[in-house]
Amino acid sequence: MGIAAGAFITICLFVYIFWPDKNLFRQKDKTRVDYLRERKDVIYDNLRDLNFEYLAGKYPEQDYADQRAGLEDEAAQVMAEMEALGARGVSGRTKA
Repeated sequence: MGIAAGAFITICLFVYIFWPDKNLFRQKDKTRVDYLRERKDVIYDNLRDLNFEYLAGKYPEQDYADQRAGLEDEAAQVMAEMEALGARGVSGRTKA
């Protein structure tokens, strides 16, 4: 009787743990603006890290200036595209 109860509990435990949920891999659709917001956040984080590393003495001034200019240009492009999409009222839906 004890072995049967143990086997039953083990089976119930495995069924409980491994039973698949509904919509397990469903994600929210992203808009182009959502993607651009995420990209802007990443660029700002990179600028913050670059500034910290420059102040710590890890970059020469010319490399710092070149990388900072590149990141600022990229941020400006992202912001311009966000404003253009916002002005037109276009959501630009994409699949995630």
